[in-house]
Amino acid sequence: MKIQEIREIIKLMDQSSLDEFVFESEGTKLKLKKHGITTTVVEAPVAKPSAPQVAAPVAEQAAPAQEESKAASEQSAPAADTSAYKTITSPMVGTFYEASSPDADAYVKVGDKVTATSVVCIVEAMKLFNEIEAEIEGEIVEILVKDGQLVEYGQPLFSIK
Repeated sequence: MKIQEIREIIKLMDQSSLDEFVFESEGTKLKLKKHGITTTVVEAPVAKPSAPQVAAPVAEQAAPAQEESKAASEQSAPAADTSAYKTITSPMVGTFYEASSPDADAYVKVGDKVTATSVVCIVEAMKLFNEIEAEIEGEIVEILVKDGQLVEYGQPLFSIK
């Protein structure tokens, strides 16, 4: 299954009323959930035991990071202002990278203007580096994750106004 096909399935699921989607074909399994802890597995059956070990620490790391970001945004701006912000979320489980390589500049930083087709980061999943586009226009107000951090499907990455 190609990453573009997975992205399309994720978009379709977001637009539907489905809460859970499971697809299996030729030893590949894709499982998506909208609510609660989301686990996405796309592997051969041999590697299935490693998936829960990867998903559990990701969920544990994501929650404190979101709480810290939320606390920081509440201190820096009134709650009424943050309600107008939109978010760019992760379309998959993987590792967040702010730049194409360690010595390159970050794709975006706070204050940068983005268009719907602007690449804002990379999420690496199963040795594939996926460029993530903003899909909305606006100005980056906050970067909600750190470079090299594991992210979950649907986890907010950037705040946009």
